Amino acid sequence: MIHDQAIVDPGAKLAQDVRVGPWTFIGPDVEIGPGCTIEPHVIIKGPARIGAGNHIYQFSSIGEATPDRKYRNEPTFLVIGDNNVIREGVTIHRGTVQDRSETTIGNDNLLMAAVHVGHDCVIGDHTVLVNNVALAGHVRVGDWAILSGYTLVHQFCKIGAHSFSGMGTAIGKDVPAFVTVSGAPAQAKTINAEGLRRRGFSAEAIGELRRAYKIIYKQGFTLDIALQRLEQLNTDSAEVRLLIESLHASERGIVR
Repeated sequence: MIHDQAIVDPGAKLAQDVRVGPWTFIGPDVEIGPGCTIEPHVIIKGPARIGAGNHIYQFSSIGEATPDRKYRNEPTFLVIGDNNVIREGVTIHRGTVQDRSETTIGNDNLLMAAVHVGHDCVIGDHTVLVNNVALAGHVRVGDWAILSGYTLVHQFCKIGAHSFSGMGTAIGKDVPAFVTVSGAPAQAKTINAEGLRRRGFSAEAIGELRRAYKIIYKQGFTLDIALQRLEQLNTDSAEVRLLIESLHASERGIVR
């Protein structure tokens, strides 16, 4: 399963069925779970833990130390879950001790060509990062979020679950759950209704989210007042509750 022209350090731990292409380098303190395919010309450095069923394409650099100037070669980590597709030329850096000491990627994500994931990022499950998306350090991306090509995300921003960014969006503040943003700088446009319909959300749930969106964005309220109005809805909608939670979690302020 490991090509003769691959370089795998004796300190690496690979499941028996891992496939490794030629001219790939896998360093010490790297663990790769069963069912993974590592294409040619990939570099993987540790400490890194990579789960099962992942497919990493050529010219990717996985687990390299961050170029952040505060990094001083401390032992930091990269953890990747299961069933992720990491396409050509993706770069993913390990964490820093000033944050969690770990960059974390969940399960069932698609990182398309030339995506960059900076140090200490946390990516959830089922996300799509389209070509040339760049996440600065400390970014958090919620489950099912989609970032279109050439989206740029400033450090410490939170991207809410089920949110969507248009092509070439420059995000400098937090994006609430379910919200579509676009532009440079990013501006909120609407609820991600089309994405929600594709995932089987009911018309009632989408309608509740539209009503909440109008309170946040269309009535001229400050965020604090909008949150008070949302709490007064007394809705049983799990989707609206998730939206409210994402607003409470914002530390940088939300995209407007």
